[in-house]
Amino acid sequence: QAQLVESGGGLVEAGGSLRLSCTASEPNNGNYVIGWFRQTPGKEHEFVAAISGSGTTTKYSDSVKGRFTISRDDAKMTVFLEMNDLKPDDTAVYHCGMTWGRTTIPEDHRLWTGWGQGAQVTVSS
Repeated sequence: QAQLVESGGGLVEAGGSLRLSCTASEPNNGNYVIGWFRQTPGKEHEFVAAISGSGTTTKYSDSVKGRFTISRDDAKMTVFLEMNDLKPDDTAVYHCGMTWGRTTIPEDHRLWTGWGQGAQVTVSS
């Protein structure tokens, strides 16, 4: 099973942009859905976005739809999360995970695995 490593977090002012990367330890070969979740202290993991193994299907939470874009570069074994028009409520630790073998993309983080150490995103007002 591949392991994932996140990078690209940082501090940005409201309205700014950041790009997160999720790099796998082995090729996907179209098998895994890769997703991003975020967590703040005392709260459950919140689904953010996901992309299918083929890259043809994407899913976003209502809170980020229209502002965030998920994409993948299989040659680099990397999934990107482009975050625009960031808001203070987007402040969180962002994790990427993988899932497979399902007909729909789940939003329950317990159905995902391969979590990396996370990337801190802080948006100042």
